[in-house]
Amino acid sequence: MTNLEGKTAVLTGGTSGIGRATAVGLAERGARLVILGRDPQRCEETLETIETATGRTDITLVRSELGTLAGIRSAAAEVLENVDAIDILVNNAGITLSNRQVTEDGFERTFAVNHLAYFLLTGLLLPRLQLAPKARIVNVASDAHRFVSQLNLDDLGREKGYSALGVYGESKAANILFTHELAKRLTGTPITVNALHPGGIRSNLGANQGALLGLVHKVVSLFLKSPEEGARTSLYLAADPAVEGETGGYYAKAKKAQPKAYATDDVSARRLWDLSEEMTGLQYP
Repeated sequence: MTNLEGKTAVLTGGTSGIGRATAVGLAERGARLVILGRDPQRCEETLETIETATGRTDITLVRSELGTLAGIRSAAAEVLENVDAIDILVNNAGITLSNRQVTEDGFERTFAVNHLAYFLLTGLLLPRLQLAPKARIVNVASDAHRFVSQLNLDDLGREKGYSALGVYGESKAANILFTHELAKRLTGTPITVNALHPGGIRSNLGANQGALLGLVHKVVSLFLKSPEEGARTSLYLAADPAVEGETGGYYAKAKKAQPKAYATDDVSARRLWDLSEEMTGLQYP
């Protein structure tokens, strides 16, 4: 098990499912953890889980609402107050919704939480990542991007038709495109960024989104892997020496994988980047 003593890891969505399992794994390896979570009860449960599993009590919890730009900026500001340097950033938080919802900023909510939060939080924390000797950014994407044939950059608000699986798949494609472009922009720096597919995992994703999705969630969960198995590739990219220096990749089962071609298209990646800067109001340095 890789020793992460003296290293600081920031993790979103770390209070349930794959995120909580990833948090436990990072704590077991000795990392100082900063966990962003929305639900107070789950935050407390996560602290108890980590303490029981590892004996660690030096965990910083940051209450966060990643569905709004203001919430992301507030969470980032609190993280910056608590850390001098960030060695590992795991963008893990994600949602899927049965019906179209719009955030207070006017964005479709799945895209806002699953992509814009990754983009904005990473950009705001970049100065601290630059202070670490060899920082790693890990973006939890998904093979759900294979559900769709492209990311419709002309309708990111999903105003021309809404499909829960389609919208989720497009948001995961955005994660891969973001990783692809960010890796290019970080060329020549010691910061690496990779994306991953965690596998079909038993989690809370989609569990409370109406009777139909709830029933599907219960049935499908019987055939899925545990969150601990799902966290394996996140921990591999966050800590394993085997991927030191590797960047811009997509991984599954702790091995390099090949996403669909459209998810690494240079033109689409640059256009998504420009749109993301416009939507979040953040220009990367």
